Amino acid sequence: MKKIALFVVLATLLTMLALPAVAQDAGLPDFIQHTECQVDLTGQTIPIYHLGDLSGSYAFITQPLIAGLGDAIKFFNEHGGVCGATLKSDVGTEYRDTGGKREEAQAAYDNFSSLNPKPDLMVLYASADAELLRSQVAEDEIPVIISAGSVAGLYGEDAQSPGWIYATNPLYADQLGSFCNFVADNPERFPNPTIGYISWPGAFGEAAYTPETISYCASKGVTILDTPEYFLPTATDISTNVLNLVDAGANILYTNSLASGPFLIAKTIVDLGLQNEVQLAGVNWALDTSVGLLSRTAINPDNGLPAVNGLIGSLPFYWWTERQQPGIAFINQQAEANQRTLSSRNIAYLLGWSIVDMYIEIYTQTVNRVGSLEAVTGADIKQTIESMKYSPLGLFNFDYQGGAIRALPDNRIAQMAFLNKAQNGPATSGDDALTVDLPDGTKAFVPLLIPLTPFSPAPDLRPGGADVP
Repeated sequence: MKKIALFVVLATLLTMLALPAVAQDAGLPDFIQHTECQVDLTGQTIPIYHLGDLSGSYAFITQPLIAGLGDAIKFFNEHGGVCGATLKSDVGTEYRDTGGKREEAQAAYDNFSSLNPKPDLMVLYASADAELLRSQVAEDEIPVIISAGSVAGLYGEDAQSPGWIYATNPLYADQLGSFCNFVADNPERFPNPTIGYISWPGAFGEAAYTPETISYCASKGVTILDTPEYFLPTATDISTNVLNLVDAGANILYTNSLASGPFLIAKTIVDLGLQNEVQLAGVNWALDTSVGLLSRTAINPDNGLPAVNGLIGSLPFYWWTERQQPGIAFINQQAEANQRTLSSRNIAYLLGWSIVDMYIEIYTQTVNRVGSLEAVTGADIKQTIESMKYSPLGLFNFDYQGGAIRALPDNRIAQMAFLNKAQNGPATSGDDALTVDLPDGTKAFVPLLIPLTPFSPAPDLRPGGADVP
């Protein structure tokens, strides 16, 4: 089926709530309320520097970030930019693909930090990069926005040293705590809950498995096994890993992986016939569109739906289908106008738009305070980040509590499902599901995310955190 068909299908999905469109005019939509400019920056340029894995294990997630950044930069530049200044982020000059390699991340950072003038704000993607560059960005006084949350990357090896890196989602350890709260609050759904932790090795994959999360969950009546299982992103057979946890008593498998990681775990659960015995759960990235699309080739024989149907995890921002939120309705309109495919409409595309909106507000407030763009330093940007209270496109609340925290705490629990043929809710079976024929001969099921709880602060589970038992 041609790409345009995918656009039509998703447009249908996202209008199922029959909500009004956001008004478009010569200016910005009314719901976008930036601080009033006190300095005219017309003719100047503000670069958005970023580096990360765009071609390795994270590519399914990160590629749409480039699309979201590009679409947002184009839109905002057409509507005044940053007090007249033009935003810019081009491959090779403002962003680098590291392929997930440590040495490439270091080389990209060395290039950016040696520029004259050096960046006064940057964006990173991954926990491993945050941990690698944490001390360097502090020394160079370059604050960083990231959508990853390892304790070491944000608070240092001692977990007590807030640095120059700020996460837009809760710490991964805190997200696991949120999940344990949900399990404890639903005993009829999770009798005798025992979690087996199964994930990728490394800074990201291991970030949620900590003594603090284990003790916190235990205090809620939720056991986390003391034998985690790790598998490489390149793995194709993890049946031994899954069976090790199930044989040890796990009836919930929790993963801090993304894209192919949750998909492979779900596929293995179904292949082993454990789909009625084991609940799959995970970090916010596990609920991404990419996971739903990858799972189209692994079908649960009990209902004919992809194996990840029913996956539970964190959703710390508003999602594509929540069009009652003006920012979500607006981003949907922009994605359609830019002919973004179903696979592009994921977490990272939303983040691309929110990053650009954040940049506009951060630079506006900073320039207003220091008097000119040339006078802005990384230390000035850091001051703004720590004092600013803002909601980028209304997707989440940006508030680092005066610099007291380095990860935004708001979270909620949601469940993955797939759109039914009537396009008015989740499918109950494969026969009931809306599918789209793809060029490779497979059928795409259209993923949905269904919030199960309202937003609330995740527990603070870094070492010494307020909620650690």
